[in-house]
Amino acid sequence: MNLDDALTWAAQRKHAVMITIRSDGRPQSSDVVYAVDEGRLVVSLTNSRAKTANLRRDPRAVMHLTSPESWSYVSFDGTFELSPVTTSPGDATSDALVAYFEAVAGEAHSDWAEYRQAMIDEGRLLGWFTPAKAIGQING
Repeated sequence: MNLDDALTWAAQRKHAVMITIRSDGRPQSSDVVYAVDEGRLVVSLTNSRAKTANLRRDPRAVMHLTSPESWSYVSFDGTFELSPVTTSPGDATSDALVAYFEAVAGEAHSDWAEYRQAMIDEGRLLGWFTPAKAIGQING
């Protein structure tokens, strides 16, 4: 499957299953919301979650997207790069989380100060997934 075509299709959606690798080699899956940015899929992560620990240990992952109504799916194979955890309302990760929110929600948050503080309180960071290849089928 052509990677550019797969990314174009992915940009019209925002839900995926992220599959990471546990320390014992077994897969671990998580539902995530993503945005496409310059050929990469971007997800918001929580520092304390298993998927984040998995990615720190091994950045390889799969992002699997489906569209059941058209029997379409794309499964991207690639690697993640993680940002630092946001610790201040004005740090680079906080700013990137604002951009992520706007990309996913399609609008501004009603209270950016509240949002930025919530991201700090939750221990949020961003993961940028760079796909190396895509398999699947896109119908209709």
